[in-house]
Amino acid sequence: MTSLTQNTGPQYTRIIALGAARGDRIVPNDDLIGPIDSSDEWIRQRTGIITRTRASADISALDLATDAAREAIEKAGIPADQVDLVLVATISNVQQTPSIAAIVADRVGANPAAAYDLNAACAGYTYAVAQADALIRAGAARYAIVIGAEKLSDVVDPADRSISFLLGDGAGAALIGPSDEPGISATVWGSDGSKGDAVGMNATLVQFRDGTAAWPTLRQEGPTVFRWAVWEMAKVAQQALDRAGVTVDDLAAFIPHQANIRIIDEFAKQLKLPETVAIARDIETTGNTSAASIPLATHRLLSERPELSGGLALQIGFGAGLVYGAQVVVLP
Repeated sequence: MTSLTQNTGPQYTRIIALGAARGDRIVPNDDLIGPIDSSDEWIRQRTGIITRTRASADISALDLATDAAREAIEKAGIPADQVDLVLVATISNVQQTPSIAAIVADRVGANPAAAYDLNAACAGYTYAVAQADALIRAGAARYAIVIGAEKLSDVVDPADRSISFLLGDGAGAALIGPSDEPGISATVWGSDGSKGDAVGMNATLVQFRDGTAAWPTLRQEGPTVFRWAVWEMAKVAQQALDRAGVTVDDLAAFIPHQANIRIIDEFAKQLKLPETVAIARDIETTGNTSAASIPLATHRLLSERPELSGGLALQIGFGAGLVYGAQVVVLP
């Protein structure tokens, strides 16, 4: 019997370059407090958010993803036609199909790259990084664009006090390719569907079609999600460090999903991060952008602190599902 030929790829991968695109509108807390009977002070104290970016009506998650991908490709200096894998992590593609990824691949000149969207909510970017790393090392691709892209303002109810004031719009992209040294550690990831009701959409498209529900929007059980994130995700972050064979003293940066400033600060405390570790706090002016939050926060951190380039960063995403993913990466 003839044996099949199998590909193998490079031993290691790394993030070569990053790109970012934020919504074009800066939305302060005062613009949102009316429908939820809240205050600027309450939002700042509870979440750390001062303003968030949101996209105008004529800008889609697809547009944001395209802009972020173009910047990452340009910075990497890799010809777009050498990108043979495009992954978009999103929960806000308002069309079930086609995927955002396929259209982005065409727009940026990567056609006919393999392209698909994945939905792991706020852990989507870390899931996509894990997939790109594995697929490149398996020889299924050589260069991948990984994008977290969200226009959450399309799926939020302004009167929902549980989540409406948290959400922003944006996209962050990473170009990942082969490396001579390890640039992406093994990923610690998982799920707990038993807590699926804690955060997610409040209705289905079928219910909307049949007139039994309004347009589906995001909602959450805030205290449940907060407790889970604070107590369970710090353990996952530590597992990711252990899996990577490093300690907090080896880190240049900590880049968690930008869900809530209190969660971020609690992580830092539980992990006993030294003061030398830069902590991403992009949530203050961007808001929670779900799958886009980690690459956006990384992009901002590197633009403000270029000396962090080449250092190690621990990144962790967590959200609806419930799902989570964490890995250590070398910053481009």
